Order: sequence, then structure tokens, then C-alpha cells
Amino acid sequence: MKIQNCHNTIVWKGALLPVLFLPLTLFAQSADIPRMENGKPDTQGTWDFRTITPFQRPEALGEKEYLSAEEFAAFEEEERERRDRDNFTDTTTTGDYNQFWYDRGEELLEDRRTSLVTVPSNGRVPPLTEAARQRNAERQELARLAAGVEVRPLAERCIMGFNSGPPMIPSAYNNNVQIVQTGGYFLMHNEMIHNVRPVRLDDAQHRDVPRKWEGDSIGYWDGDTMVVETRNFARDTAFGNSSERMHLTERFTMLDADTLTYEFTIEDPSTWTEPWTVMFPMSRADLPIYEYACHEGNYSMAGILGGWRMLESLGQSGQQD
Repeated sequence: MKIQNCHNTIVWKGALLPVLFLPLTLFAQSADIPRMENGKPDTQGTWDFRTITPFQRPEALGEKEYLSAEEFAAFEEEERERRDRDNFTDTTTTGDYNQFWYDRGEELLEDRRTSLVTVPSNGRVPPLTEAARQRNAERQELARLAAGVEVRPLAERCIMGFNSGPPMIPSAYNNNVQIVQTGGYFLMHNEMIHNVRPVRLDDAQHRDVPRKWEGDSIGYWDGDTMVVETRNFARDTAFGNSSERMHLTERFTMLDADTLTYEFTIEDPSTWTEPWTVMFPMSRADLPIYEYACHEGNYSMAGILGGWRMLESLGQSGQQD
């Protein structure tokens, strides 16, 4: 499958102008893709997005966007070994799994890219703003104090996050999403945390009330590409360092009956110094979505809060006065 980069500019009245959401990649799309009665691509089904391609390009690779065939084979084997939890000899951590429980995949992307991040060109997430660094320090301090359940991270509380986003990213396991299309909705059901995100197709305005954890999503067709724009998050989101002001644009494009390309661009000027984009393919899965019961037997929350209450009773240093 051939992927070709294109410039993110247009010419208007003799001047070059940047276009943020001009598609960053052109794909060789098959003419034989399933379609709905209205002629739009039928993306319904379960999609698997496992990969061991690094999210960000390793700094040692510099500006190397693609690997040669020989480099690709060697790097893939190195990544498998590096990620294999059974190879870990550090026993200082607790509560982790051995390799049996991981399902991140065994393969790099076929196009031999060195990162899932495609923009900026260095394949790395842009630097945080000073405001974001300050916000993160405050978050960490609040979480450290363990004042109550409500200040613990969203992913820790199994509300949002991990690979379900939004946006979605390959992770350790549960890398599956089910898509359902109706006349007025495009729905995404993530296996991780069982999050369901409805995207309205008959609305041009984002709703500000009530604000939801996953934001407010509206979608539209751009040719054969489903474009989903999400704004108005309830608070600092579960994705990385993002804020409630994050503007997320996702693009779903079917390349053939069994391949769905997923691309997203993040704008959050209060968090990152520039917008950035990620792209990876999803493969049609034969198996259905399985239950993900994150809260079942979750003893960690009581342990975190109970442990901190004990430290408080002894003084912050943990020693009796």
C-alpha cells in the first residue's frame, strides 16, 4: 500500500497559505469497499489497532521518517524484545503483569514509519507550554495529596483514558473499537473501559451544556472520509496533558474492505506549542468486543486513600511526632 506525503499549503491570490486540516496523507483507496444505502462507506464492525510502532520517534533516529527493509526487520525484533515483560529483571515495581496479559501486537506498521506521530516532521509531540507545565505540577501535587477519590486521575478511576481517548491510540491491550453507523449518528464503542462516544451527523454546532468527559462530537462526510470534530470537554481530559480547551479532529478513511485509516489532529494552544497529528491503520477483526470490567475488585483506590490517611495521622513524613 503506497502512502505519499503532501504539502499542507494552498495557493490563493498568488500567496501560500497554511491549511491545518488539509489531509496530510493520500492513500491508494480500493474501489471495492462496502457501502451503505446512501453510498457512503460502511465502516461498521470491530477494528483492531494493535501495533508496536513507537508513538513518538526515538530520538536516536533523528529525522529518519522511514526505515529500510533491513533496518525495519532489526528494529521490529528489538521492539519485541524491549517490550516483552518476561525479559524485565527490575523487581522494584508492584502490581504489574507478565507478558501473558499484554496484547499490544508483535508487528510494526507495514509502511516502515518510525513513529505514529506524523506532524511535526520530527515525529515527536511538540513541547508543552509554560502554562501546561504549571498545570501538570498542580495536578501531580493534588493527586499526591490523595484528598479524595475525585482528585485521582480519570484513568485510575476507570472513567476515561488509556487507549480509548479520545483520541484513540494503540496501547498495552484492549486495542479494539466497534463502529456503528445510523442515519444520524456515527458511534464508537471502545473495548477499553467500554466507553461509547456518539457523534451527531445532523448538527453543525457543538453543545456547551452539559459538558461531558469525552467532549461533544459532531461529524460529517468529506468525500469518503468521516470527519469527527470534538470540543467542549468537561475538564482536563484523560489524554496526555490536554486541557478542556482541546480541539480534536479525527478522520476515518476506508482503504479496502478490511483496512480503516485513522488520523487525528490536536489543537490545544494552552498545552502544546503547535498542533500535531497522528495516523495509523486499523484492521477488521473477526472477534466481537469483550467486556472490560475495570472497577471489578478494584482495591487500589481504597489502598491509596487509606494509606495516605495513615500517613496524615502520623505526620507527612510518616513518623510519629
